Amino acid sequence: MKVLFMGTPNFALPALEAVHKSGHELTAVVTQPDKPKGRGRQLAPPPVKAWADQKQIPVYQPVRLRGDQGFFDEIKGLSPDLVVTAAYGQILPKEFLDIPSMGSINVHASLLPEYRGASPIQQVLIDGRDKTGITIMYMDVGMDSGDIIMQEELHIDPDYNAGHLHDHLSELGSRTLQKVLKLFEQGPVKGTAQDHNKASYCSKIEKSMGEIQWDDSSTRIRNLIRGLTPWPGCYTYSYNKRLKVWKASLREYLTEEALKPGTVLKADDANGLIVSCGQGALRIEELQVPGGRRMRDLDFLRGRSIVPGTVLGKES
Repeated sequence: MKVLFMGTPNFALPALEAVHKSGHELTAVVTQPDKPKGRGRQLAPPPVKAWADQKQIPVYQPVRLRGDQGFFDEIKGLSPDLVVTAAYGQILPKEFLDIPSMGSINVHASLLPEYRGASPIQQVLIDGRDKTGITIMYMDVGMDSGDIIMQEELHIDPDYNAGHLHDHLSELGSRTLQKVLKLFEQGPVKGTAQDHNKASYCSKIEKSMGEIQWDDSSTRIRNLIRGLTPWPGCYTYSYNKRLKVWKASLREYLTEEALKPGTVLKADDANGLIVSCGQGALRIEELQVPGGRRMRDLDFLRGRSIVPGTVLGKES
């Protein structure tokens, strides 16, 4: 079976390895164009391209699929039986989907029809869910709306952040794809239609989402931190200096005073850095100042002027 793979970031690499080791012919890889990276803004290849270059597998990097007839003609010339995508980054037009004889399938990081869209890993954590998974489905012209071929569930550990969940789902996607490729050895696989009435959507993650709103509940804030770590990260301000918050945990704190959300309740070796929220309180366990290193709150507090009564946020 001839397989064309389409993917871009690190999430796609285990799935790409699964195709490569499946015994089928990996005819080529399609990925996004190189982008400037780092302080020098030098062009850098996406992870999928770097992998393919090492294996001397042909790479295509169209800027935009829709309307690129020359690219379509090249792919038709490869005569792929199956297209496998994982976090490619563009919706495939129907003209492209019609090229492979057995269809195009996608490795999606949610239990569809929930969390269609660009950020299922982050959003499931932001929403505080305890279960997610991988869906392998046929691609159609909609957004993650094709028939489901196989799903595998994953329990979300309460301490997972988006980085942890990304890695676990990436590996689960690879294992699930291996099973699906075995099915395709017998010919096209019948899928099951999604219940579109149960669909939910998640949008692209923006850096502005990371500013902590202390009048939210402690649970909502902690889930936001989990969902946006390591990127783009959550942050607050102390005396107008930005603090990146890497990790936080729920804390019970009872007081008769009506304290403003964001007020530092404790800042010492016995308790760490504890902050009031709209409901409940959080301990900021790991944080970072611009130009500094990530550190535990106990190390951060030594020699710094955050004291009980300090109010975190832009007005502090």
